[in-house]
This record gives sequence, structure tokens and C-alpha cells, in this order.
Amino acid sequence: MTDTERTITVTVNGVPREATVPVRRLLSDALRHDLGLTGTHVGCEHGVCGACTVIVDGDPVRSCLMLAVQVDGSEVRTVEGLAREDHQGGQVLHPVQEAFRECHALQCGFCTPGFLMTIAAGLEERDNSVELTEEDVDDMVGGNLCRCTGYANIKKAVHHAAAAMRDA
Repeated sequence: MTDTERTITVTVNGVPREATVPVRRLLSDALRHDLGLTGTHVGCEHGVCGACTVIVDGDPVRSCLMLAVQVDGSEVRTVEGLAREDHQGGQVLHPVQEAFRECHALQCGFCTPGFLMTIAAGLEERDNSVELTEEDVDDMVGGNLCRCTGYANIKKAVHHAAAAMRDA
């Protein structure tokens, strides 16, 4: 290892992982290329589109704007970590994933991982007893760009997921 590389230890989707990465490697690239988690998509590489959004220590972040060395010791959750084990060899979709499926909230799917992570973080941190307003939904999806859907079904999915999480 040289002064241009660092070994980082990070818990990704509940699993401790270690990787030696160049100090200038973006988190998005480390997830995809060093850890083999290709669900995080890279769109604009400027933090504008939101396709690369992951959750770091509970907060949604643009992984294309964060260096991998910055997450050393952190917990990272990617789209691969949204579903949970069903203890029968399969998985149960996260309410946001299920809502996207039910509401047909995607077309090409490129932006979907970023939307899923942003919305999951937003819904998980809010008080479910408070009614979700259209302004809340707009704030939740406003930082993610989609060129296909027109957002109507994405917003519908947010309401659907919020109701499912409230009822759970």
C-alpha cells in the first residue's frame, strides 16, 4: 500500500467489508468496482441526478460526491440492502420497492435505485402518525431526476409506501 491508497473498513448492507482503494476513489466507484455492488448507478457524476444515492450512517448521500475513504468506519446501505431476508431462502421487498412495483413507478429503471434510497430514508426518518403532504412528497423526490416517468407514479408510490409503513 502506498500513500495514494488506503484500506477502509465499512459495513455495507449489514456486512463488514474491507477494501484497499485509491485515496481519490469515489464511493460510487468503490461500491461498484471494489465491492461488486452494481445497484448504485452513476449518472451525472456531479451530484445533480441522484441516481447514485446511498444511505451513509442513516443519511442519504450522493455517492459520486463522496470519497470512499470518507466512509471508513461507517455503515452504508445500498439498494441491494433494502430488501430483507424472509428466513426461507428468499427476500421480502422493502415497502418502497413494493410500492414502486405496485404503482408502476419506473420505466427504464436507471434512476430507480437513487429514488428508492432517497424515499426509503425519508419515510424511515419521518413520524408515520403525521399525514404525508404533497409538499413532503415533492421534497422527498425533488432531488432525483428521471427522464422517463413524469413523476406521477413515483409520487403515488411514495404515498403507497408511506401507508404500508404506517400500517406495519
